[in-house]
Amino acid sequence: MKIKNNMTIRIIIALILGVAIGSFMNLYAGESWVTATNQYVFNVLGQIFLNLIFMLVVPVVFVSIVLGVVGVGDPKLLGSIGIKTVLFFLTTTAMAITIAMVLALVFKPGEGHANLLASDDVKKYEQQQKQKVEEAKAQGMATEQTFDQTLINLFPKNPVQAMADTNMLQIITFSIFIGIGMIALGDKVAGIRNLFEQANEILMYIVMMIMKYFAPFGTFGLVATAFTNAGFGAIRQLFMYFFVVLLALAVHMVVVYGGAIKLLARKSPIWFFKGFAPAMTVGFSSSSSNATLPISLECAQDNLGVRKEISSFVQPLGATINMDGTAIMQGVATIFIAQISGVDLSIGQMATVVLVAVVASIGTAGVPGVGLVMLAMVLTAVGLNPAAIGIILGIDRLLDMTRTAVNISGDAACAVVISEAEKRKLSVN
Repeated sequence: MKIKNNMTIRIIIALILGVAIGSFMNLYAGESWVTATNQYVFNVLGQIFLNLIFMLVVPVVFVSIVLGVVGVGDPKLLGSIGIKTVLFFLTTTAMAITIAMVLALVFKPGEGHANLLASDDVKKYEQQQKQKVEEAKAQGMATEQTFDQTLINLFPKNPVQAMADTNMLQIITFSIFIGIGMIALGDKVAGIRNLFEQANEILMYIVMMIMKYFAPFGTFGLVATAFTNAGFGAIRQLFMYFFVVLLALAVHMVVVYGGAIKLLARKSPIWFFKGFAPAMTVGFSSSSSNATLPISLECAQDNLGVRKEISSFVQPLGATINMDGTAIMQGVATIFIAQISGVDLSIGQMATVVLVAVVASIGTAGVPGVGLVMLAMVLTAVGLNPAAIGIILGIDRLLDMTRTAVNISGDAACAVVISEAEKRKLSVN
């Protein structure tokens, strides 16, 4: 089932209407009719659409990765593809945050805005975070996770619980083991393989039905509620920060991903962006790499010609560990907050920002707003006050949309690069 152009057009129209109507209603923020419309119309449409997509995330990731591992066939080849995938993601993430910090140092978005630190938003955010820490301690939960604990948590002791908690890394680990077991047993489990293939067909059919009948309405609701809450007023207040983040995202998308497609995959960047446009529009509206995963897989396989087994392995992994758009936000936000705080970061501190952001991106859930959690880790690592995140909270949802579109494009670019490399290797042999 190919993704139809008219569906993409309907989603884009819904995006435009959501921006226009949401921005108009933001002018009357606080009015009872605006609050009611936002809560009972925009929010309901958006959340139903998100729930329908999230309903499929765990089964799609589980089935896709199992089939991807089985399709690769050779565990050694699987290991080779896995290493290439992780190296691609970590390299582009480091490049993303470096581009962001360089642009922030050039444009100086935080210069002359020291008064923002005294805002109510900062105080409110600080109080909320203190309350969360106290609640976590009261429940006996760890407020910080050490590196060794992160490694241990890659492996589920209860895969069913991992699926219930949507713990993507544990689901991926379990799926890889299932796939390797199916490869080892071969024809003995041919029936199970057929079952997974049929389950995949069912899931993709449901995805297309959701996209056909619900996507435009859900997209409109999500974008309309985001702009009703934030509007262009917040953008005006933080215009330079907003501008630098968008510029860094555009540069990274065109130069890094476009360059990878041109130089490594030997394909046209225009062909890539055109073929992946439907998934990018859904990513923009949902602000979630995981929620967009089913449509991303469909675009990569049908529109970009990525081998199914490679797409099914690379993209779910990317939705978990590849957060280039989020890294860009962290780079700009760190320099921005340092500038309004009157702090000049040293070269060593900037290197720390890059390192912490890259490491933090591994295992971060692909859900809306998670970038702010990672940003708090980055700010703490260089001695800046995480409470300053409250300043950018108002427009983060709007930027989260663009970050997600970049994140999923990076996953697809990696899948195209690896798929084309494997095709060339087979043709040589």
